[in-house]
Amino acid sequence: MSARTSGSGLAATLAFGVGLLAVFIGERILGVGTGRGLFSGLGVALAVGATAWRFVGSRGASADRRRVDGWVLGLYGLGLLALALYFLQSDLGMSLFDAPLSQKAPKLAVMLAALFPALLACCLVPLALVEVATQAMARAPVMETGRARSALYSGLGLSFVLVFAFATMYVVTQANTTWDLSYFRTAKPGDSTRKVVRGLNEPLQVMLFFPPANEVGEAVGQYFRDLSVESPGLLSVERLDQAVEPARAKTLGVHNNGTIVLARGERKEPFTVGLELDRARGQLQRLDQEVQRRLLTVAKPRRVVYFTAGHGERAETRPVPGEMPKPSVAQLKELLRAQNVDVRPLGVAEGLGREVPGDAAALVVMGATRDFLPEELTAVREYLSRGGRLWMALEPEGPGFEALLAPMGLKYLGTPLANDQVYFRTTRQQSDRGNLGTASFSSHPSVTSLSAMAGQSPVAFLGAGALDQLQPLPNGVMHDISVRAHGATFADANGNFSPDPGEMRRTWPLVVAVEEPAAKGKEPMRAVVMADADVVSDVVLPNMGNAYLAVDTLRWLTGEEAISGAVSTEEDVPIQHTREQDVAWFYATVFLAPALVLAVGFVTTRRRGRRAPRASVAAGGEQ
Repeated sequence: MSARTSGSGLAATLAFGVGLLAVFIGERILGVGTGRGLFSGLGVALAVGATAWRFVGSRGASADRRRVDGWVLGLYGLGLLALALYFLQSDLGMSLFDAPLSQKAPKLAVMLAALFPALLACCLVPLALVEVATQAMARAPVMETGRARSALYSGLGLSFVLVFAFATMYVVTQANTTWDLSYFRTAKPGDSTRKVVRGLNEPLQVMLFFPPANEVGEAVGQYFRDLSVESPGLLSVERLDQAVEPARAKTLGVHNNGTIVLARGERKEPFTVGLELDRARGQLQRLDQEVQRRLLTVAKPRRVVYFTAGHGERAETRPVPGEMPKPSVAQLKELLRAQNVDVRPLGVAEGLGREVPGDAAALVVMGATRDFLPEELTAVREYLSRGGRLWMALEPEGPGFEALLAPMGLKYLGTPLANDQVYFRTTRQQSDRGNLGTASFSSHPSVTSLSAMAGQSPVAFLGAGALDQLQPLPNGVMHDISVRAHGATFADANGNFSPDPGEMRRTWPLVVAVEEPAAKGKEPMRAVVMADADVVSDVVLPNMGNAYLAVDTLRWLTGEEAISGAVSTEEDVPIQHTREQDVAWFYATVFLAPALVLAVGFVTTRRRGRRAPRASVAAGGEQ
């Protein structure tokens, strides 16, 4: 076989491929107009011409070469047949049937629409492999038709696999059939739930209403057996069958099996899990959260937390006229209610100008944009002087609250913080540098869960302002910077989100826990001051780190830091990608991964072929 003959064959194949590409451009990219007809017509002409060229060129070749060219011409014909089927089911077929084929014969149109890409795959993949194999033998004295045949069969096999995979995916999609292959297990008692049970001072009964030999009942029973060891004398677990003991079930408010009841005295908290494992899977994965919520309701007295109102706080249900709406804190309130907290508003109309109610377990100032009245400031200071608990989340555009912060040894500059190295990307704009992320926590009880996770759950601050300490601190006041910003964070005075001369980088305080020792006969004053109100807003509270920060803050302020800790969950965490990441993953899985597999296979077979001993063949013979 001469190199010239081999080169003309490769040129014909390249021309054939260019012709198919031109048809694709005309039909799929241009779609309408004269450009479509020009590209499509040129593509068909090139494909047909390349086929004729290959046929004519093979007539004077050797017998082995003619055999290989016959296989290639068969693949060309397969490609031309695919083109014919495509044009038959396209709008060009209207000239033959006086109407679109999809109207005349819809089933035939669907068959042709699925058949022509399958034929193209069976043409192009083997064609590429055969040409690679023949080019490797361009200077060989004898054409090894066995190698070319192997390449042909390999290409056809790969094409069949691709067609089968796409056909299977289409059928499964149309049938809307899914299989859940995720790993599943029931949540185990978490540290926080164990601490709640460990701190029981009165007996608490748990009744499990499940029939015998029920899978869900066995999983729930195992959970409570693990939990009961924390307080064997006070936590009792009993399994019942509602069908066998309907009177007792009715007394507890249970009408069906699959229900769990936690009871202490007259207080009862039932919740339904279900009986079928597939339907109860979600409840079992969140079982620890649900149990802890009911435990706090029946085992702990209900506390009252007041949210100040009337100063543009996040707690207000309506945006203040003339001001940009801020993310709400509705999810924060729901989170507090799940901790057995009664959330109430407190403004001038509710008596904030006179005093903070005596039943207040904590007072929350959530992102106020206007300063308090002098009477309100006086009421808050008096509340703190008698051992009150204050939770302040500040706004860069809001007041500095010097009258409240200075006695605690703090000052709020309000200058927005930014970081050009570590931040959360949300809009792909430079302003994203104001979305701070940090995993730098102290060992203070107000961040018990976060510090225990060793930085696995970072906290997001979307627009924090500069918060700093006064030096020296007022007498008796103790600080703990429980959450610090990343070391590359700077106070962005000019708002350009870039570090400028004079804008020093430092680990700015983001959350400060303040405590003042108790005077004789009084409770110690506690306060948590946050440099950002968005940190507990609905935008970021679904983030685990932000949620734990909110819960641990509440527990430390109300004196229940002993039960702080992580809640166990077996729920799958969704993987979220940006649009650019989705595009990258699409091209990597669809094109890059198959290309790597083919490349590895090609290199492996080439090396194997070089190591194998070559048998002598007679001129014109076949291996």
